[in-house]
Amino acid sequence: MARIFDVVEYPSEMTDEIVHRFPETGVADLRLGSQVIVRESQNVVFFRDGKALDVLGPGRHTITTANIPLLVNLIGIPFGNRTPFTAEVYYVSMREFPDRKWGTPQPIIVRNTGVGLGIALLQGFGTYSFQVSDPQQFVTQLVGAQGAYRMSDIETRLRTMLLSKLQDVLGETTTQSNVLDLIGLTEELGAAVRAKAQDDFLALGLLLKSFYIGNLKPSDKSAEELRQMGVLDMQTYTQLQAADAMREAAQNPAGGAGLTAGIGAGMGIGNVLGGTLAGMQQAGQDQAGAAGAAAAAAKLPDVMTPSEAAGFLKVSEEDVIAAINAGELKARKIGSAYRISKEALQDFLKG
Repeated sequence: MARIFDVVEYPSEMTDEIVHRFPETGVADLRLGSQVIVRESQNVVFFRDGKALDVLGPGRHTITTANIPLLVNLIGIPFGNRTPFTAEVYYVSMREFPDRKWGTPQPIIVRNTGVGLGIALLQGFGTYSFQVSDPQQFVTQLVGAQGAYRMSDIETRLRTMLLSKLQDVLGETTTQSNVLDLIGLTEELGAAVRAKAQDDFLALGLLLKSFYIGNLKPSDKSAEELRQMGVLDMQTYTQLQAADAMREAAQNPAGGAGLTAGIGAGMGIGNVLGGTLAGMQQAGQDQAGAAGAAAAAAKLPDVMTPSEAAGFLKVSEEDVIAAINAGELKARKIGSAYRISKEALQDFLKG
């Protein structure tokens, strides 16, 4: 015989749980007159046959058709108001979940008009906080039949939503401000992200309480990493590598860290390249420039696409394909795509 629960409660602080189902598996056998105890930081959502019946706030509640009127239509009253019935009872934490961490796994590309290449790559991190605002909607939208729904079940989704809105805000703001100004507007940017993300949170039954940007700075990605990300075309990549070699040859013949360590700094990509090349021209470092060009050629990637080779050669991709088809430039065909080795490109240039 199934056990009938006369008292239902979940005496937990729910520090990491957002929702806990009672019982975790199966359904609860209840009857009119059973008591449901809801703690101060909790709400309870009643479900029966997949339909939400009601939401109970903090307190001790006796189940009756008065406080859950939808029960009248779902169960009969054949046993003098003591009718056994089954239901799912979901305890929902209504406390605020503070100091949740967010960060940019990859740099965010923004416009930096009038500076260098005209783009910047920014990275940042900070915190946010949220709480459940509509327990019935939250359980319906996300929890389903899970026995427990924890922070780990939703955190990736929330971070993705926030980073998407941050990217939107940065894109909108950089049409009016440059990157240097942007870095000083973290409070305003945080408020804008919170406002923009609020509707998406409310659609899940959540309220975004805060969004703070702890740090926003240029990325420290190297030129090679940026090329692999698809941010730099081959021509720009080669120019950056050449600038690195020129600077090393002219300013530090004994060697050094080079320029690429700071190239990835978004606003530094264009600034450093433009400043370095201009400085080399003004100083008349012809010999250093030749050494730099040779060093840049040595730093070509081992394998290139026709588009990347075209950027290096400063011709169109169609010209590269034509040279391949004519047998002048050796390339390996993989499926429908060509790949060109560094050695093949160097042999082609030698004639």
